[in-house]
Amino acid sequence: MDWRNQEGYPDPTPYEALKTIDQRAKEYLPLVYICSPFAGDTERNIERARGYCRLAVSRGCIPLAPHLHYPQFMDDGDQKQRELGLRFALILLGKCDELWVFGERISSGMAREIAKAKRRGMPIRYFDSKGEEVY
Repeated sequence: MDWRNQEGYPDPTPYEALKTIDQRAKEYLPLVYICSPFAGDTERNIERARGYCRLAVSRGCIPLAPHLHYPQFMDDGDQKQRELGLRFALILLGKCDELWVFGERISSGMAREIAKAKRRGMPIRYFDSKGEEVY
């Protein structure tokens, strides 16, 4: 990229603008929503979700996994708190660039997240429990 215009005169304003756009494009990290089971074997599911987040980071993305965050201060066993947490999660889903679905089993909460993403026309990617993309 040259800082001179077509006629050879210095033209720093467009040069700086294009340079900034180019830098921002290189710095952009997509926000991906991590969708995986939580209930059941929660200890194992939490560890897997952490791994899925690490996978997203390794692929240049920012992971968002509400099912790791909200159970820290909300009771998933309490139906009202669970519904509130899922409501929060669905709002956050709208801020994401993509939905990444992990595992072979789709829980009821995951099904709601997937349905919401489909209604919004979001890109959805599916992975097996080992983090391999399946389709």
